[in-house]
Amino acid sequence: MTLATLSEVLQPALRQGYAVGGLVTLGWEDMCAYVAAAEAEGVPVILQAGPSCRAHTPLPILGKMFRHLAEETSVPVVAHLDHGYTMEECREALESGFTSLMFDGSRKPLAQNIDETAAIAEMAHGAGISCEGEIGFVGYSGGESSAGTDPSEAAQFARETGVDAMAISVGNVHLQQESSAGLDEARIRSIEAVTAVPLVIHGGSGVPEPQRRSLAQGSKICKFNIGTELRMAFGTAMRDAVNRDPDRFDRVQILSETHDPLVDATRTVLRAFGGARQ
Repeated sequence: MTLATLSEVLQPALRQGYAVGGLVTLGWEDMCAYVAAAEAEGVPVILQAGPSCRAHTPLPILGKMFRHLAEETSVPVVAHLDHGYTMEECREALESGFTSLMFDGSRKPLAQNIDETAAIAEMAHGAGISCEGEIGFVGYSGGESSAGTDPSEAAQFARETGVDAMAISVGNVHLQQESSAGLDEARIRSIEAVTAVPLVIHGGSGVPEPQRRSLAQGSKICKFNIGTELRMAFGTAMRDAVNRDPDRFDRVQILSETHDPLVDATRTVLRAFGGARQ
């Protein structure tokens, strides 16, 4: 089994100058493609179950799916809860076999975010798994606006919560379908200067690929979350499969044709982060 905690894959990335992909899953087909791509590239992978995934498939089932995939591959696989909003949800993920909990208290006042994140980090560490927190709200394309991370608050958050990874808001936005102008590197450097905790970028699909590559190799950003970009690749492959034969109705046949295109798209994403086996 190559099941790993978030800390087990991010600490080597921090020391050696690369990043790990936190890949947002929606179902079995994309999970399989992500692990196949990581295996082909020889890099770790973080399989993430976000709110929309959990609305479709219960956490106990997702935990079994992630752990099964980890058993079948040679690269480290992290079973990660993405954007958990309550202690109860995080506890259910822990009990379902997840190896990493991301608690999102970024909409809450700083003191409340610190207190609640610290409690979940303590629970996670007591069970031998990892915890990611978020300081500075990361907004959504066409929706809520971001609130940039204050470096002094980031330092306090990292120190008082004991998190293993810290998601920050530095110009990144969830659900972007096209590349943005890029991240605020001056703010990133200010945050790096006050903490040794590995940093996380949510909304990585909107970050231009050259900047992803340079930050993966030359900053404390050790995890980029990628969702929209790969969902778009999956959607394109599925439309192509349907349109090739409009009379087909067997979804297993149709979905099987999404695998190779999604593996290729995922390999391209992972390759930019570095860290491949030599």
